[in-house]
Amino acid sequence: MQIQLLSPREFEQFRGFIYRESGIRIADGKVSLLSNRIRRRLKACEVASFREYFRLLTSSKAGEELQYFLDAVTTNETFFFRTPAHFQWLTSSLVPEMSAAARSGQRDPSLRIWSAACASGAEAWSIAFCLDACRFQLRDWSISILGTDINETEICAARKGKYPARVIESLTDAQKRRYFAPVDNDMWQIRPRYRQMAEFALHNLMQPLNQPPFDCIFLCNVLIYFDAQSRQTVIDQLTRSLLPGGYLVTGPSEGVYGMLDSFQKVAPMVYRKPVASELPDPGDTCQGCKP
Repeated sequence: MQIQLLSPREFEQFRGFIYRESGIRIADGKVSLLSNRIRRRLKACEVASFREYFRLLTSSKAGEELQYFLDAVTTNETFFFRTPAHFQWLTSSLVPEMSAAARSGQRDPSLRIWSAACASGAEAWSIAFCLDACRFQLRDWSISILGTDINETEICAARKGKYPARVIESLTDAQKRRYFAPVDNDMWQIRPRYRQMAEFALHNLMQPLNQPPFDCIFLCNVLIYFDAQSRQTVIDQLTRSLLPGGYLVTGPSEGVYGMLDSFQKVAPMVYRKPVASELPDPGDTCQGCKP
């Protein structure tokens, strides 16, 4: 008999497991969607039922199947220059600020940017395109762009830099010619010059990132899939990975209001982490308060 949908109990088991592994909360109405995605793994593993597959996932024999499962159930969309204001801020504010600080000896000529939950890489590559446009201001700089995602399939796609025409349809013809080369079957690939500018790695946002801190972190259109507790965990992890005075760029629906109290909002959806000298002295008492 063909398996149709997860039972209510199975749905709760699987979405609880997904939450524990990734921090992503599957909404109540996603039974059909989740069932369809898990069925693909049942077929691949030659498993007869959702119950048997859940036992496999939660056993010591899961091995690489856990990553395949997370790849199957995490949803990602990718667009180039998805929020134009972010990239305008990057080129018109961040780069000139960093460049001026380097010229005055206040910082090294280096720039590290992290595209967190980058899906198949469009955001990270859009950042690379922007920095290339500023290459005269950043001449001889050390530039590092890192894209990470929990989905291994998406990370592999990001490394290839190869996309169907529909993904780049929002770009102008001049941008397409500059950044991409047409390849087979209506596909376009990022030109080698730009593919050298970014690297990609597998990472779960609920876990620490074993990398030196960043000047800027992009976290866009991600936390909508997380509940408040998981969002706070992610924000805490990213804050630790951000240099003092660095910037966190968020999407319009991240739901992080109240989680960035110590940060300064410098532009729509752009927040600056304070440096030590800007933080209140914990030894200070308020005026008029008794010691």
